Amino acid sequence: MAIFSKSSKTEHVDDRPGVSASDDPSEASSDVATDVKHAEKTGELQEDDYENLNYPEPWKYEKWFIGGYSQKRMIKFKNPATMYKAINLFAGVAIMFYGYDQGVMSQVNLNPDYLMRMGIYPTKGNQKNVAALGGIVAVYYGGTLIGALIAGSLADRCGRIKAVVFGAMWALLGAALQASANNIAWMCCARVIAGVGVGAIDCVIPVWSAEVSSHSARGAFLAIEFFMNIGGLALAYWIEYFAYLNPNKVMAWRTPLALQIIFIIIIGVGINFFPESPRWLMKMGREKESRDVLQATREGDVEHELRGIKKVVKFELETSGANHYLAMIWPKDKYSSRLRWRVILAVWLQIMQELVGIGVITVYAVDLFQDAGFSEELSKLLAGFNNLSYMFSVIFAVYTLDRYGRRSTMVWGAVAMALELLIAGICDKYAQIEGPKQRSFGAAVATLTFIYTATFGATWLTTPWLYPTEIFPLNVRAKGGAWSVVGWSIGNALITLITPFLFQAISYGTLLLLFGLNIFCIPFVILFYPETAGRSLEQMDTFFEHGDSYNVFKASHQIREKGIDDWRWTKKMHPEDQKELEAGRKASTTQRSPEQDEKDARQNWKKRPVYTFRRKASNAGLM
Repeated sequence: MAIFSKSSKTEHVDDRPGVSASDDPSEASSDVATDVKHAEKTGELQEDDYENLNYPEPWKYEKWFIGGYSQKRMIKFKNPATMYKAINLFAGVAIMFYGYDQGVMSQVNLNPDYLMRMGIYPTKGNQKNVAALGGIVAVYYGGTLIGALIAGSLADRCGRIKAVVFGAMWALLGAALQASANNIAWMCCARVIAGVGVGAIDCVIPVWSAEVSSHSARGAFLAIEFFMNIGGLALAYWIEYFAYLNPNKVMAWRTPLALQIIFIIIIGVGINFFPESPRWLMKMGREKESRDVLQATREGDVEHELRGIKKVVKFELETSGANHYLAMIWPKDKYSSRLRWRVILAVWLQIMQELVGIGVITVYAVDLFQDAGFSEELSKLLAGFNNLSYMFSVIFAVYTLDRYGRRSTMVWGAVAMALELLIAGICDKYAQIEGPKQRSFGAAVATLTFIYTATFGATWLTTPWLYPTEIFPLNVRAKGGAWSVVGWSIGNALITLITPFLFQAISYGTLLLLFGLNIFCIPFVILFYPETAGRSLEQMDTFFEHGDSYNVFKASHQIREKGIDDWRWTKKMHPEDQKELEAGRKASTTQRSPEQDEKDARQNWKKRPVYTFRRKASNAGLM
């Protein structure tokens, strides 16, 4: 058997911990991550090992699921860059539907005809009806949880495309039932069914687009997608706003719900004309089709990346016992225990995203503005413009995520949101008291609400969705995405269920509660979440393989003690540092030890507090 070496025509893999197999982490280096780690253990990579793989048999129930990839049906472009743009556009439409579906209930909940048909009118001062209103919104997230878990398994068994079609069918049925609902039981069942479909689509589309496309600016890419996501939320709101002007109040709430069907048909039908994940095709032994997909979506020679995918598939087949939901939670070996660590990080990050309060502000924005003293009509307009501001704020995430890193973006975002909510809560208290300054305090609440949603859009919106795609190995990425949606579902269900009570029970105190929750989330980000910006998937595997502590600071020092150059996992990896690591030199971010920083701080005792603060903030990756 031939050994891969520098002199051979095949790929040489550097066996130093934390060193990428390629100079460009956007290329195959991140795709061969898990296999390189396996190679480090075995000490060699043997060519024949990747030529004679025992591929699994197709799932016996796969034929019962409609749709799927066809090489003849796949759209083709002369320029792979055009295909890349088409894939991103389609993924954007899918995630726009997710935003539309999430925001469509905001004004439906205010429609008197809807409330009477559900048997929960009026809601003001009626705790039973308030509970029912929150329950109708919350049961949707029970469906998304179920749909994500099912789709995560289907995506591995019968392909990403069939899993998306499966979700679209459930979403189509749910949308039709919601638009025709005449009682609360009907509506709740429809919401759960729609949730199953949206959860499936929301779980698979990010994984599919990441595996089919090739890009290095992962944060910027996802931020652009979420610009369309919030565009969907804003679209739903303004459609409902103008529909509400219709004297026919029945159609005012049924029409926005029915319009979901347009998105669903585009997604369910359109996905069949796009390429399947080349990794999944290779896993099923369809090497020629995998090569064809790469040639359609990549520029230049694809053989290097194809070999990398083969290596990943080999390792996946060897560790197939860990590719199960239960194995990821109740591990039986060290590899599975590292997966549980990642699951906890992904799920808790999604829950924290809801704890910082965005669901309260966007879904119940009209109630918030009315509590601040604005009329119902003006409150609806303010809520609509707030959604537009929210959408454009996401553009800032294109720059913040990749430039400043995930940790810094989330921590300073939470700090800013906490201050905004604190001041808004105090102003809201006085806005509810009649007096000469009541209107001024109400205007302050509205202004701070706009600033808060913009801050969230620029910081916390995209990170919880980007993070799972960066920390999970490729062999469990689909199920890792499913666990992320589980956390999102739990957080959303909790918030939407209790928010109606909060506004009626503690009014302005709701904003003060959210202030406290933002402060609560900050230590978790600082202590437990490693920085992923600028690092390939291979390097993330290095962190979870060699770090033995959930505390990212302790884990960093453990990695440093093992002689690994890339050990400061609280900081972003800059491109120049990445090149130095690949060249075998220590990166500049790792040259200064904490002891040297402390020595510098002691040189001038007058400036020591500033030095100390900057050193600690810098070591935490916050400056």
